[in-house]
Amino acid sequence: MRADRLLSLLLLLQNRGRTTAPELAAELEVSVRTVYRDIDALGASGVPVLADRGPAGGYRLADGYRTRLTGLTDAQADSLFLAGVPGPAQDLGLGADLAAAQLKLQAALPGRLAGRARQIQERFHLDATAWFRDADPVPHLARIAQAVWDQRVLHAHYRRWRGEVRRELHPLGLVLKGGIWYLVARVGAGAGDAAGAGDEGGEDTVRTYRVARFLAVDTAEDGFERPAGFELAAYWQESTDRLDAALRRQTAQLRLSPRGRQLLPMQFGAAGTRALADAGPPDADGWVRISLAVESETIAVGDILRLGTEAEVLGPPALRRALAETVTALAGRYA
Repeated sequence: MRADRLLSLLLLLQNRGRTTAPELAAELEVSVRTVYRDIDALGASGVPVLADRGPAGGYRLADGYRTRLTGLTDAQADSLFLAGVPGPAQDLGLGADLAAAQLKLQAALPGRLAGRARQIQERFHLDATAWFRDADPVPHLARIAQAVWDQRVLHAHYRRWRGEVRRELHPLGLVLKGGIWYLVARVGAGAGDAAGAGDEGGEDTVRTYRVARFLAVDTAEDGFERPAGFELAAYWQESTDRLDAALRRQTAQLRLSPRGRQLLPMQFGAAGTRALADAGPPDADGWVRISLAVESETIAVGDILRLGTEAEVLGPPALRRALAETVTALAGRYA
């Protein structure tokens, strides 16, 4: 509806500041011409929308103008009570703040929406930790989160698999992935060290650090400037895509039983699902052939063994030999 779109446009301008018409059109999934018409409609209704000309121009609200209008729909109000995951909020030192904020929000909602919010909390619970694995100990998470928020330099003592290093970091954001906290940070000017200088990519390089591996962190008085145009979500997606492509460089040819087809997505995730989508037709015994992206030979052997007798490696020959040698050694050990 146009009223919802006008409200979204107003809130975008209020939260983002100066924004171009093409950016607004992309966000609202409408044409640029529609944005022009909606801007005119906001102006006609008394909202002070200003247009700045030139290469750095765009639309913005007059200085000091803020709307108190929220117009929450049922679904939007529900989502607010699904957004606060108690465990991660507690990790960040925000558990009490989250509970207080939810109480205030619930008190401010109209009766009907407040009732729906209570039902959401009674019927849905979000648990961000993966199965069968304890959460990482993250004693430094709250301090790191404060440095992210305050845009303060961190002096960090970090444990890598190749040894310990000290880093000057410009913390850009935190990501919770599968119950594990990661810090995305730019390596600062004081990053060099004798235990592996240059292995992090040097100054101005953005890297990802597992928060549980920080041995100590100290917050400096110095602030830093965020890289122009840096977006945490975009960086994370690009980083995970690069990691997946770097790890899964080989393709294994497998035969799978009907039970193996059920196990594959559980053991190999999205890679297994993609492989099954391109599987050939079942043979007389119900087995299918697939092409599966796998990691190095050593890791692939361990991963494929989790499928037990429900899978057979057809190729490449080196992987089939490696699996046969492993199975033979196991048979000898348990003979």
